Amino acid sequence: QVQLVESGGGLVQAGGSLRLSCAASGSIFSINAMGWYRQAPGKQRELVAAITSGGSTNYADSVKGRFTISRDNAKNTVYLQMNSLKPEDTAVYYCNAVLRGWDGSSWLPTDDYWGQGTQVTVSS
Repeated sequence: QVQLVESGGGLVQAGGSLRLSCAASGSIFSINAMGWYRQAPGKQRELVAAITSGGSTNYADSVKGRFTISRDNAKNTVYLQMNSLKPEDTAVYYCNAVLRGWDGSSWLPTDDYWGQGTQVTVSS
């Protein structure tokens, strides 16, 4: 089975930095895009940043110039470097991967997989 395991969240003061990591493990045939979403209390989940297997990136306007997404294809890992953090960045951050996995008996169609979420809190 496929798992996405996130790490790196925490509490930081405004202006500080954090680095999130997400490693995909299990029986994986291929990974297409990987990305980070976030959900603040009372708000919908939103895309923060995404990166394709070829390295093309996409960012939410609110994080452009402050956040950088990268990935290590050999390790099936995606990173989110967050600089100049603001209180409005406070949210639960979720890792996402569009990949093709194995269910124990056959290869599955390409599908979305999600991590369990990691809390990022930015104090003012």
